[in-house]
Parts: sequence; structure tokens; C-alpha cells
Amino acid sequence: MIKKTTGGWLVDAQPGGRGGKRFRKSFKTQAEAKAYEAWLTTQVNQNSAWQPEKRDTRKLLDLIDLWHTHHGAGLKAGANTYSRLKLACEAMGNPVADRFSVETFATYRKARLADGIAPNSVNREHAYLRSVFNELRRLGQWKKPNPLAELRQFKIDESELSYSTREQITELLRVLGDGKNRHTVMIARICLATGARWSEAEGLDIRHVRNGQVHYAGTKSSKVRTLPIGAEFERELRAHHDKKETGSRLFAPSYSAFRDGIERAGIELQKGQLTHVLRHTFASHFMMNGGNILVLQRALGHANLTMTMRYAHLAPDHLKEVVKLNPIQLIADAALQQDGGQADQAEAPDRITCDRCKTVFDLNDTDGPPGGTFAAQEMLKFRHVCGYGSHVAGGDQSVVETDLCQDCWWTLLGEHCRVSTPKEVG
Repeated sequence: MIKKTTGGWLVDAQPGGRGGKRFRKSFKTQAEAKAYEAWLTTQVNQNSAWQPEKRDTRKLLDLIDLWHTHHGAGLKAGANTYSRLKLACEAMGNPVADRFSVETFATYRKARLADGIAPNSVNREHAYLRSVFNELRRLGQWKKPNPLAELRQFKIDESELSYSTREQITELLRVLGDGKNRHTVMIARICLATGARWSEAEGLDIRHVRNGQVHYAGTKSSKVRTLPIGAEFERELRAHHDKKETGSRLFAPSYSAFRDGIERAGIELQKGQLTHVLRHTFASHFMMNGGNILVLQRALGHANLTMTMRYAHLAPDHLKEVVKLNPIQLIADAALQQDGGQADQAEAPDRITCDRCKTVFDLNDTDGPPGGTFAAQEMLKFRHVCGYGSHVAGGDQSVVETDLCQDCWWTLLGEHCRVSTPKEVG
């Protein structure tokens, strides 16, 4: 539309139609205004970028179904994730896809927190929905930006990893061994010996135990993991297998029996860490006994080292420089060194006795005592190790450090004692 104004001729047009971009510009003459309007119309017809964006009228649930069909169905936990996504979608009112925004989800998660849902659970729902849009973009089924890409998740405090002491392990294995389910104690032992998840150990077939090794297939990371076990333990596992009872599987389901065993043993665990305490116990004791963090990563099957580093603080040398190099310790060390120097100076002897002839030498006598053959100060140069304690008072045939005068040293050397050459000790 072109209209006359006090300043000239105003072009006010939406060449792309309703919903398209609006252009407003003033010109001095009507001819210039008409030429500009015609140019706008040409741009819309020739350049798709000038055309109004088409709406995506699909519902959010349609996108979730599309994600599940092309991607989610092939995931190990795809069915569970799909169910969670549909529940979240219904709670948000199943909005039109191109009207779903970060504000929509932010309002939803605020309500979830108000209902007492844990922040960690809300973060998982956030991650699930974000991955839906990411995957649909890769599949070419979603052209717009990911609406949840810039939304940050809640920061979660790292939970304490509880592990059992040796005494608790011994008691737990005793209690499980006394239980009615004979499989529980063996599954627990495998978890403690290899760091396996309960489901990995419980699902073992007899073919997975061979050549002193346990082979875990169908793991959380979808990778096969092989770990060594002792020959005796392998024989126990093979002897435990009863084909008539469990077929090719080593064990029958024993999760409930383990939970009962934990209660009977009186072991208190962190919330959500029932069978997983065995895995934590393996990793914790491995590091406390000086194990290598990279070996532990491979044993646990972690995809990256970040997860394994949760156990690094249990290593014997973890941050031990903190003890040595903090200012309090440095001050204490300096004071101890000063006190030690003063003590050494105060305790310096004025006299020294030959351990063989018992002659007393006055260290202040520079001419040497009667019967001596050298100055008293040189006494300190003849401290030796004698292999025959019988030559020294109270000798016990052991290697002893003795103070010898020069005459005694030569005498013992002549008697073929194992006497060292003179050593400077002053």
C-alpha cells in the first residue's frame, strides 16, 4: 500500500502476505514509492528467503512418535524413554510443535519440582526432549533450531558413594550364604571380584566363564568386557551351575534375596545404592590398595575417565602434597628442625669411649690421652661396623656400630674382623 504523507510517499507492504515480513519506507515521489513496491513483490516471487515461514502444525507427540520410529526403538532403554516422553508431553498439554518453546518446558519443570519430583529426574526429562529435537534435525525432520538447546539443567550435588568395609563384606557374605537362595552369595562374590553390575553378573551364562576369565556381554555400554578371575573361583562357578535348574544360565534371579540379606546384615546404604554398593566397594578397595585409575576404568567399563575419577580420592597418595606443603605443616617442620638443632648442640659429648678397650678420650684434649696414639678429635674418624659383636662389650654376633680408637681398629683388622675402612662422621 502506498499513501501520501506530509513527508512524501509511504510504502507500507507485506509482500509475502499475512504473517510475512512488513516493510515501511518513505520516498519523495510517488514514482519512487511504486518502483520500490514492485521490487519487493519481485523479491518475494524470486527469493524463498523473503517468503513467510511456513508453520509446522504437527503436535509435540507427533515428533516424539517420529523420533521413536526412526531412532528410539533401536535404543536399549528406548521403550522406557518413549514412555517418559509421552507422559511429559501430556503434562505440557501436547502443544503444537512450532509453538513449543523453552518457556513451555521451564513452566513444566517448575511445576514438577513443586510436586516433589527430584531435580535429577527433571534433568533427565530435559535431556530426553532435547535429544528428540537433535535427532530429528539429523534426520531432516525438524528444520528449526532446538528449542531446548540453550536451557541449562539444574546443578545436582554429587552423591556420596558408599562402600563396605572388609568386616561388612565378610558379614554380608556369611548372611547371604546362610540364606535360602544359593545363587545370591555367588552373584555378590562376582560383583566384588570384578566390579560388575548386578544385572551383568546375574545374567551370566556358563559359556561366559572360561580360561580364568569372565566375559560380560549386553552391558550398559553395549561393549563386551572381559575380566580375569582366579582358577579356584572359576571352578566354584562351574560347580555351582545346575543345568536342570537354570539351563545355560549360571544363576536364577536373586535381587530380592540380596535386599533381604542387606537388611539381615544390618548394613545401611545410601538411597538408590542397593546392589550397586558391590560395584562401589570393588572400585573403592581397588584404589585404596594402590590400583591404577586407568585399569579401573577398563574394569568398570566406563566410556570416559570422568566417571571413574569419582574414586581417585581413595588412592593412598591422593593429594598427599596437601599434608606436606600447607603453611601449618611448614611452620611445624621449621620449629621441629630448629629444636632438633639446639638439642644436637646441647647433647654433643665432651668425652667418647672406645667400645673395645674402654679408654675414655677427652675431646677437649688436642694432645691425646695417656697411652693414646692420636689426637682425641680424630676419634670420630674411626667409627666402624664390626661383624663380630664378641669383640665389643655385650656383643651378640650381630653387625653393630662401634666407636674404636686407632689402636683397637688396627688390632681388629689384624684379627680378620669385618671392619670397615675409616669413615668420616664428624
